[in-house]
Amino acid sequence: QVQLVESGGGSVQAGGSLVLSCAASGRTFSNSAMGWFRQAPAKEREFVAAFGWSGGTFYTNAVKGRFTISRDNARSTLYLQMNNLTPEDTAVYYCAAELSGNLLEARYWGQGTQVTVSS
Repeated sequence: QVQLVESGGGSVQAGGSLVLSCAASGRTFSNSAMGWFRQAPAKEREFVAAFGWSGGTFYTNAVKGRFTISRDNARSTLYLQMNNLTPEDTAVYYCAAELSGNLLEARYWGQGTQVTVSS
């Protein structure tokens, strides 16, 4: 059974940092496109960052220069380093694996972890 379990969310003040982790189990995703999405209250889920199928990294414009996606295949873990957080980053963050070709959909999803940024 495939599981993606996020951790590392929490409450920080604007300008602060958090590191999200996503532990995968049930199969290996070392060659899979994986990424992070988020959903703010009353908004649709949106793409944040991902490793594409060729290994390249992609970011939504709103987080470029502030967020960094990384992965440790030996630990089957995906990370999202988030710096200089703003209240607009407040959302539930979801880890996803086996992304679609356009990186906007996924076969597997985690349960989400809340990130709250106060001004």
